[in-house]
Amino acid sequence: MAKTATKGTDIKSALGQLEDQLKVYFADKAPALPENIKELIVKFAPWLTIIGVVMGAFAFLALIGLGAFMVPLGTIGGMMSGQPFAGFGYIVTTVVTGLIVVMEAISISGLFKRAKSAWNIMFYVSLVNVVNNLVHFDLIGLVLGAVISWYFLFQVRSYYK
Repeated sequence: MAKTATKGTDIKSALGQLEDQLKVYFADKAPALPENIKELIVKFAPWLTIIGVVMGAFAFLALIGLGAFMVPLGTIGGMMSGQPFAGFGYIVTTVVTGLIVVMEAISISGLFKRAKSAWNIMFYVSLVNVVNNLVHFDLIGLVLGAVISWYFLFQVRSYYK
């Protein structure tokens, strides 16, 4: 039982160290946004997240509907072309989309309150996107998505308490 607590603590401390390291690069060393722009981002973030959740929910439902039809065909087609795991990427995308929609939906009330816990959830969403891009070997999306999202996240981090 003690090992489980240690592993959880290790993950938590690793995420804390990653957050601290990213703060150095994206908040301390990066060019700072003007205060009025930061305030606008913090003010409209909950509303943009609501739009993202609605659009993401539609995308998730579409992926599930298409998946019921396409995954078996993709797997059969993948086997015929020598790529038996062709449908795996589709399944990963569906699961990640659902996870992101849920995480963003959970963060909305905290974003309105400017709670640090909501900021943390949005940071975790960015990490899930990084992992998704790694799974799909989308290195350009990984670099661009991570840099842009982390820049804006860490620029407004001080507004969340």
